[in-house]
Amino acid sequence: MMLGRTSIQKKGGHKAMKIMGIILACAAILSVGIYFYAATHTQIVVGLLQNLATSATGNPINSFDPFNPPMAGLKENGQYLISEIRYGTEYPNSYLDIIYPNEDLEADRPTLFYFHGGGFFSGSKNMGDPIAASESTALLDDLCAQGYNIVNVDYALVPDCHFPVPLIQANQVFAYIMEHKDEYHLNMGKVIIMGSSAGAIMVSQLGSVITNPDYAALLGIIPALQPEQVRTVVLDDAPLDYESFTLGCKFLIGNYVRNTIFLSKEEISRYNNILHVTPDYPAAVLLGSEYRHDMNAMHDALEAHGVENILIDPLAEHGEEKPHCFVANERTDPIAKEAFDRLAAFLAEKTGA
Repeated sequence: MMLGRTSIQKKGGHKAMKIMGIILACAAILSVGIYFYAATHTQIVVGLLQNLATSATGNPINSFDPFNPPMAGLKENGQYLISEIRYGTEYPNSYLDIIYPNEDLEADRPTLFYFHGGGFFSGSKNMGDPIAASESTALLDDLCAQGYNIVNVDYALVPDCHFPVPLIQANQVFAYIMEHKDEYHLNMGKVIIMGSSAGAIMVSQLGSVITNPDYAALLGIIPALQPEQVRTVVLDDAPLDYESFTLGCKFLIGNYVRNTIFLSKEEISRYNNILHVTPDYPAAVLLGSEYRHDMNAMHDALEAHGVENILIDPLAEHGEEKPHCFVANERTDPIAKEAFDRLAAFLAEKTGA
C-alpha cells in the first residue's frame, strides 16, 4: 500500500513539474513576443517617455504655432533676444530664436547655429535636453557672451516626423537665414554649427551633407550652405555608431529612423555619417562622455582624412566618467569648465571672434 502511495506521489510530482515547465515556457515565449513587438513598434515605449515629458511642460510634442509668445528685447543677463521666428511652414516646430550678446545688433560677429537634444522625442530650444541632466540653456548664454550671435533652433519630433525631416528643417533654417541675414545682421561667412545629443547627431550629419554631395543625395537634400561658409562644427556627445548602441539607445534612434530597432545596413549607412566623412569635412570639436566611443570613432575617421579636430574625452584625460553632454555643467564643474574653455578657444581661432 505504501509503495502505491509513493508511486502516485512521484507521478503527481512529475505532472506538477511538467505543468510548471509549460507555464515557464509560455512565459518565456510571451516575454520574447512582447520584446519583439516592442522592438518593432518602438513608439509604444518612446510614447510613454513623451507623455512624461509633455506632462512636465504642458506643451504638445509638435505644433505649427509657437510654444511661447514672441518677444524682442533684453534678457535679464543683458543679452538681446528675438524669439519665435518662423523659418518654415511644411513641418511643425519650425521656429527659431536669435540671441545677441548685447543691444548692438549690427556688430559683426560669427553666427552659431545650435540644435538641442532630447532623443528626437522631446526637448526644445527653450528648455534644452531633458534627458541630459545639464544646463544647456546656460551654456548658450555663455557661448553668446564669448562674442557670437546664436541661432537657437526647434525642429519636429516623433511620432509625426522621422529621419531625415529634422535635417531638412535644418537646411531650411540655413536657407531662411541666408535670405534674411541683412535683416538680422548675421554674418553667414563665419558659421559654426553646434548640437548636443540628438542635436549633435544632426550636426554631425549636416557636416557631411554640406561637404559630401553623395551623402547629401543619399538623404535627398540640396545644401543651402557652401563648405567654405562653415568654419567649424561642434558635436556634443553624439551617438552615431548604431551597431555599438545599448538597447535603450537603439530604441530611441531606431524609433527616430523607422519605428524599429532592426535597421537595415542601408538605413544604418544613411544614419551613421562617420561612414561618409571626406577630407572636406569641417574642422570639428568632439565632446565625448556617455558616447565617448562614438566621438572617438569620429575622431579616428577625421584623422584618417586629415580633417582638423580636437577630441575632449574626460575619461581618457582625467580618469573620470562624466554625465551625458557634460560641458553644459561648465558653471559648476571644473572639468566641464576646462572643456568649455578649450571649445571657446578653438571657435575663436576658427572665426576670429
